[in-house]
Amino acid sequence: MENLDTIIQILDSTIRLATPLLFACLAGLFSERAGVFDIGLEGKMLAAAFMAASVAAVTGNVWLGMFAGIGISLILALIHGLASITFRGDQLISGVAINFLAAGLTVVVGQSWFRLGGRTPALSGEGRFGQIDLPFADALRDVPLLGPIYSDLLSGHTFLAYIALLAVPASWFVLYRTRFGLRLRAVGENPGAVDTAGISVVKLRFSAVIICGVLCGLAGAYLSTGHGAGFGKDMTAGRGFIALAALIFAKWRPWQALGTCMLFGLLQAVAIRYQSINLGEFTVPVQFMDALPYILTVVILAGFVGKAIPPKAGGEAYVKER
Repeated sequence: MENLDTIIQILDSTIRLATPLLFACLAGLFSERAGVFDIGLEGKMLAAAFMAASVAAVTGNVWLGMFAGIGISLILALIHGLASITFRGDQLISGVAINFLAAGLTVVVGQSWFRLGGRTPALSGEGRFGQIDLPFADALRDVPLLGPIYSDLLSGHTFLAYIALLAVPASWFVLYRTRFGLRLRAVGENPGAVDTAGISVVKLRFSAVIICGVLCGLAGAYLSTGHGAGFGKDMTAGRGFIALAALIFAKWRPWQALGTCMLFGLLQAVAIRYQSINLGEFTVPVQFMDALPYILTVVILAGFVGKAIPPKAGGEAYVKER
C-alpha cells in the first residue's frame, strides 16, 4: 500500500504540473494548425499569471482574476495576429517580442502596484481556486485500489485542472468533427484553396489566434491562482517553450498532446519528489533532476523523436491573389 500511495502522490502531482502545459499546448495547437506559429505562448502565460493574481489580490475574487488573465492574454494574442496576419510580419519575431514585453512589464508594473519586487501579495480564501472533491470521494476512499485512485488521484483538483482535461476531447471534436475545424486545418495546409472556396483566411486565422489567447490566459491564471498563491517574477519558468516542444512531440494532435504534457508533468513531479537518487557509489545531482524536463525539451526539439511535419503553410503570411 505504501508503494501505491507513493505512485498516486506522484501521479497527482503530475496532473497539477501538466495542467498549464496542457492549456498552452492546446493553445499552440489551434494557432499552428491555422498556419500561425506562436512562440509567444510563454509571454501570454506570464502576462495572464500576473494579471490574474493582481486582480484577485485587489478584489479578493479569483473569477475576476481569471477573466482579467484571459483579457490580457487576448490583447497580446491580437497584437500577434495584427503583426503576423494583417501586416504579414515575421511570426517568430512577433512571438519573441511578446515574450520580452511580458517579461519586462510584469516586473515593472508589479513593482509599481505592490512594491514587492515584482511579486503580488499572497492569495488566500476567495482569491484562489480551491480543490473540488468529486461525488462520493470520501465514501469510496477505503475501497481497495479503486478508492485511492478515485478519491486521491482524480478528486481534489482545481476547477481549471478539470477544464484542461475536458479541453482535450473538446479540441479533438472541434478540429475533426466540425466544419470550423475542417476549415481551420485546411487554412494551415493550403490557404489559397480555402480562399478560392470563398472562405476568409484572415478570419479563420484570427479565430485561431483568439482561441490561443483564451487558452494561454487559462494557463497563466492556473499558475498564479490555482497551482500557486500569487505571482512571482518569471514564474512560467519556460513552460511556454516546453509546451511548444510537447506540441511537436504530439505532432499537432490533441490526444497525443495530453500524453506528452503528462510525460513532462511526470518528469517534473519525479524531480520534485526525488531531489537526489543514489545509484550505488554515485548520487544523481539535484540539479540534474531539476533539469530533466528541460533536457527532454532539447532532445525533442533536436529531432530525436521521429520526423514531425508541421502544417505546410505554417509560419507563412498569406497574400491574397488578385
